[in-house]
Amino acid sequence: MKTVLVVDDEPKIVQLTRDYLEHAGFRVASASDGKEALASFRRDAPDLVVLDLGLPTLDGLDVA
Repeated sequence: MKTVLVVDDEPKIVQLTRDYLEHAGFRVASASDGKEALASFRRDAPDLVVLDLGLPTLDGLDVA
């Protein structure tokens, strides 16, 4: 199963994206800021990252 990491500081956006992707058959990991995103990326080795550019702590450009 392919894994998608969803990174956004808006919980509703994360939940909506998670619901859609899980329904499509993906495993979904999530993070709400840049530091969590980097840790999750190392831990979960996602196949795809959906990344908000305006994040607290480290912004999306720093994470990318």
